[in-house]
Amino acid sequence: MKDILNELEARRDVARKGGGQRRIDAQHGKGKLTARERIELLLDEGSFEEFDMFVAHRCTDFGMEKDRPAGDGVVTGWGTINGRMVYVFSQDFTVMGGSVSETHGQKICKIMDMAMQNGAPVIGINDSGGARIQEGVASLAAYGEVFQRNIEASGVVPQISMIMGPCAGGAVYSPAMTDFIFMVKDTSYMFVTGPDVVKTVTNEVVTAEELGGAGTHTKKSSVADAAFENDVEALAEVRRLIDFLPLNNREKAPVRPFFDDPARIEMSLDTLVPDNPNTPYDMKELITKIADEGDFFEIQEEFAKNILTGFIRLEGQTVGVVANQPMVLAGVLDIDSSRKAARFVRFCDAFEIPILTLVDVPGFLPGTTQEYRGVIKHGAKLLFAYGEATVPKVTVITRKAYGGAYVVMASKHLQGDFNYAWPTSEVAVMGAKGAVEILYRSELDDPGKVASRTEDYEDRFANPFVAAEKGFIDEVILPHSTRKRVARAFASLRTKKATRPWKKHDNIPL
Repeated sequence: MKDILNELEARRDVARKGGGQRRIDAQHGKGKLTARERIELLLDEGSFEEFDMFVAHRCTDFGMEKDRPAGDGVVTGWGTINGRMVYVFSQDFTVMGGSVSETHGQKICKIMDMAMQNGAPVIGINDSGGARIQEGVASLAAYGEVFQRNIEASGVVPQISMIMGPCAGGAVYSPAMTDFIFMVKDTSYMFVTGPDVVKTVTNEVVTAEELGGAGTHTKKSSVADAAFENDVEALAEVRRLIDFLPLNNREKAPVRPFFDDPARIEMSLDTLVPDNPNTPYDMKELITKIADEGDFFEIQEEFAKNILTGFIRLEGQTVGVVANQPMVLAGVLDIDSSRKAARFVRFCDAFEIPILTLVDVPGFLPGTTQEYRGVIKHGAKLLFAYGEATVPKVTVITRKAYGGAYVVMASKHLQGDFNYAWPTSEVAVMGAKGAVEILYRSELDDPGKVASRTEDYEDRFANPFVAAEKGFIDEVILPHSTRKRVARAFASLRTKKATRPWKKHDNIPL
């Protein structure tokens, strides 16, 4: 018996070493942790339960039968984050470059199936050279099986991808279908075709970092949601994110202890909006002053900065926040901000996370660039996302809410539950200057008359009361009481039930 136990432990030791000490040292030399070290940091201490430690590939071509490492380049299993169950797979670059084989893919599919069956998030740590060429189409089939699981799990359990090394070719499509993608600066990249292929086909000379590095995907393409300095920081932030999310689409997000008075008054908010309507202010200040303990987990911070998305807690409960940012492009809606916010709203709705919308929007960005690139359809994505969402929706208009953008930003007409406005807000088709130029075109030669008409229009429409008279605004509230009013609104909506007509699925304007 003792011999068998010793053999088991010896086999485990070999499996844990992956590709051996030399390759582990090379991984560390690049500033990267190993697959197992990443799992240890991600999960609660001692909570990891591994599956398929001894699985080996079945390939016999190109002499592969002589090299059959245990685990086949991916570590899979489950554990807990702050006591809540998650499933995880972590590709091991020290074993054949983390390349995906038929059995490698089967290991990933097994834990994804279990995650859906048991209702727990899936966290994938990607560090792979791509498909294992020696296995040919069997490797591609493995990718296809993983993709199908991504699709089936979408909206059922949260899926988080961590790009902690190369991710190229077909490998990028699995992360692309997950809910959140996090990258590590300087050590991770994603692209469909690498720099060498790009140079051959298009004659463009580009580095891997420029083509698919963390900066590219967080600032330009919006493929990634955030980039971190190193593996340790990335893993710590994913632990923090998981704490905001429900385990699956049939459970509520966790309620955490809070040490902040829900009725807290913030007198500084009374002066947040400047007297000059064209002067910007930082909407993040309002978000942090509403949130429990000022904690705001921002999503896609570096992309489309004219809109803010992320998670806060109110009375210990998770709330998704979408907010126009007057500091960037005056908070205008455009293609990028519409796409960014629409995807976030749909995630919140899929997982029963209430949505708080903070509005200061002068309209949609005009111009040929926007029109040629399809701002109509992209703007409609956000409109559609808000309109189809059945979760509690609370909206606060702080300053401008003009034209179609007023309707799009979770207005009463898109079945907003509570629609509040500050006394500083203006709900109108457009600003006074533009309105006067259209309404009184014949008087534009007389500056005195224009000034008088503008002042008259501002007196009549540059306020929230016209909308309040029609019931489109539920209440004009004092800025300093915003946290209290919003917290009470969400508290009253905890038992909300809303249904939509039966359909197989909608056809959002993609």
